[in-house]
Amino acid sequence: MKRVMVFTLLVVASAGVTSAQIISPATDVLGAHLNSGRGCTACHATHSGAAGNGNAKGSNSTLGNDMLWGQDASPLYGKTIRTGGGNYVEVLPESMSAKTPDVDGMLTCLTCHDGNYASSAMMKNKVYENLPASYGNGNTIPTLFGNTTTGGGDYINQHPSGLSAKMSCGGDSNWDCTETNGVISMKGANSSKFVSNYGFFVKLGSYNNTAVVVCTTCHNEHVMNVVTVTSTSASGLPRGNYATMFFLRAPYNPNDPNPASNQTTQFCRQCHADKSNEMNGSSAATVF
Repeated sequence: MKRVMVFTLLVVASAGVTSAQIISPATDVLGAHLNSGRGCTACHATHSGAAGNGNAKGSNSTLGNDMLWGQDASPLYGKTIRTGGGNYVEVLPESMSAKTPDVDGMLTCLTCHDGNYASSAMMKNKVYENLPASYGNGNTIPTLFGNTTTGGGDYINQHPSGLSAKMSCGGDSNWDCTETNGVISMKGANSSKFVSNYGFFVKLGSYNNTAVVVCTTCHNEHVMNVVTVTSTSASGLPRGNYATMFFLRAPYNPNDPNPASNQTTQFCRQCHADKSNEMNGSSAATVF
């Protein structure tokens, strides 16, 4: 009997989807966060927090209190960073026990991805995914926040994030959505149409009854290369597994051979409504 490779094939079942998404079953979904085989324990410690992972640099009693976090976040406590051209000011939490969304959604990420205050973290600025030629061919990339090509301490050229990076509804730039206690509902004529064309996969934080953008709004740190659309997903896409990259939460595949593919742009339009087809009178849906 011939050996058969099993793969997921999405049959075209709705308007706007023009080709299938094929996901290899041979790649662990944790991807680069396997951390050279350490896996979950690279970030989480079952006992004693960062001390249990040998990463504690001080005697901070809150290390590991949240999510059994096994990295030392204390160098980042209370630090002020400015993102989005300097227009968004974020004062990082004073401890892992703070109850704000920038603890799990931002502080934990920076313990490995910050190159300024947490410069001894694991992130090594290497690409672990197959990038299309249009992305360039350099393997060393400036992905350590706070220590990019502009030098140490500069966060200005990072995407807006933190408790001051708010997503709003209404007006010329935002979706015709509604916000209740920091939860966005895409129920307007244009926003609901976008959901039926692509979906609303982002995971916004809630602070003072306002939706805010943190790292985990766009990224799912536990799944690098696939997004599963189910019957309960806020998306009109056919059910199945879709390719993604960079731990993004929605279909995002720049390797798609279709030159008309707009799926990567659709990802950004989840928040940037004024750049969408629906807000600009175009009937174009999602093209794979």
